[in-house]
This record gives sequence, C-alpha cells and structure tokens, in this order.
Amino acid sequence: MKAEQDRLLPAREGEGERPLLPTTPGEITNTLIHYYRGELGRMTSWRDRIDRTSNWAITVVAALLSVSLSTPTSHHGVLLFGVMLITLLLMIEARRYRFFDIYQARIRQIERCYFAQILAPNPNGGSEWAAVIAGSLRRPRFLLSYGEAMHRRLKRNYGWMYFILLLAWCLKISTPKLQTEGAPALQAQSWTYVIDNAVLGPVPGVAVIAAVVAFYIGILCFALRPDRDEGEFGHGEAHV
Repeated sequence: MKAEQDRLLPAREGEGERPLLPTTPGEITNTLIHYYRGELGRMTSWRDRIDRTSNWAITVVAALLSVSLSTPTSHHGVLLFGVMLITLLLMIEARRYRFFDIYQARIRQIERCYFAQILAPNPNGGSEWAAVIAGSLRRPRFLLSYGEAMHRRLKRNYGWMYFILLLAWCLKISTPKLQTEGAPALQAQSWTYVIDNAVLGPVPGVAVIAAVVAFYIGILCFALRPDRDEGEFGHGEAHV
C-alpha cells in the first residue's frame, strides 16, 4: 500500500512532472498493444502516401500516351516530358518510402519477435527486439539510403512505366501514321526518317536518340543491381 501511494504522489518541487511507467506485466502488455496500434497507423499512413504517388505516375503515363498517340500532330517530346515527370515522382516516392520503412521495420520487429513467439515459441528467437525498437525511438534514423529506396520502387512499379513510355516513343518516331497523315508506309524503313522525327527543337535527332539510349541503359543497370538483404528485408519475401 505504501509503495502504491508513493507512485501516485506528485513529483517533488523542482523535479518536474514525471510520467508513471507501467510496472506490472498487464500494464506493460496493454502499453505495448497501444504502441503497436500507433505504429501500425503511422505505417499505414505512409503506405497510403506511397500508393498515391504511384497512382499519380500511372495517371500521368496514361494521359500522355493518350495525348501523344491519339493524333499525328502531337510531338514526341510529350513522351520525353513524361519520362521526366515519372523520374520526379520516383524521387518523391523514394523519400516517402524511407519514412515508411522505419515504421514497417518496427512493426515487423514486434510481430516477428513478440506476437509470433506467443503463437509459436521459438527457442532460437532473439530477445533483443525491444532494445532495437527503444533505440529507434530514442534516435530515429533512416534504415535505407535514398538510392536503395529508389531501387526498390523502380523494380516494383516504375520500371514498367519507363518501359511503356520507351515503347510509345519508339512507335511515335518510327510510324508514319503517327507523324504525318497520309504518309507512305515505306518511310518507316529509313533511318533518316526516324532521326529526322527525333529532332527536339534545336537538338538534332541523333543526339536525342543517344541521350534516350544512355538514360535507359543507366535505368536498366540501376534496376538490375542486387537487392540489399539486410534488416527486416532479409526475413521472408513479402515486402512493399
């Protein structure tokens, strides 16, 4: 009774208000449940932001494809402009993914090391998960580099968008019906015709084609590099 009264007494003058920490197993479990719900809400919020960026990117690709391929008077530069927009959205999504990864890692630590142990105890399961989460709460830091976050989002979503825009651009500059109405089909077999159609303002067609090829080679090499199987990414195969 004396100990319980001491816990309820206010802090001494000059010490400030000190929050009462849970001491019994029931209080600790209840606190952990509320903390898990809070982290799950934050993770879901950042996941929703990631999905919004992906939806914007898909909408941009669909709109620019419709504008560029629907009429011969539309310039092929619209598709190159779409590539720039997709790259910008990829950079924004990579930043959001880094924040999402922090909360996802905390959630996975609790699920893998606490809830899974309750359901099916594993004698080899680690017991340092609480210290890992406490360290992350005291000093939050990103678990992924910016480049690694871009790499993951590129492989999962944006690689296909880049590929679709590339196909549409090649079709636009090589198909006579998409360039000039009534043009004979034989012109598409001439490289001179393709190079002339690839001109972008004062930039010659050869330079534009070379820039596009170099950009896509860089994107391909970046997407094909191996994943970094560290942290929670090394456990299981179901990842965002």
